[in-house]
Amino acid sequence: MQDFLQLCTRRQSCRNYDGRTVEHEKLEKVMEAARLTPSGCNGQPWSFVVVEDAKVLPEVVKCAQSMDNNPWADKAGAFIIVVEEPAVLMPQVRKLVDSQYFAKGDMGAACYGITLQAEELGLGSCIIGIFDRAKLRELLAIPKESPIFIMIALGYPADDKVREKTRKDLSEIVRYV
Repeated sequence: MQDFLQLCTRRQSCRNYDGRTVEHEKLEKVMEAARLTPSGCNGQPWSFVVVEDAKVLPEVVKCAQSMDNNPWADKAGAFIIVVEEPAVLMPQVRKLVDSQYFAKGDMGAACYGITLQAEELGLGSCIIGIFDRAKLRELLAIPKESPIFIMIALGYPADDKVREKTRKDLSEIVRYV
């Protein structure tokens, strides 16, 4: 078993899938990681639509490729759609902040949990931010009052090569006091 920093180093945005179907059991584990993600005041401002049906996948791929982007998406074996839901905050907290005050950060954390769990299971993942939200909403019957935050492609990488990460040096982003 790899340590956490090794897992973080291995996780990368996969844009080269081999087309295999992702097993339902693995998708359940990925979603359990999302469910266990911490959230501000435990508001859990999310729901997830997991697309694994072979009849629906091609339509979701069209949404991902709607702006002549993500040409690799047709080989992904599943997609997770992250939907923003009203956070449930305690009354004393709601007096101080809007119910969605923590939502974007919470959903971002859930996405990271999803991608790390996918990596541990041997799956590649790619967070997709540019896609046809209106068409996806209609296709998956997502209520209009629930904004679609992001979609995540999952699948088996066609290539196991780990690219070197280019990140700012710790000295550029961290200040110890």
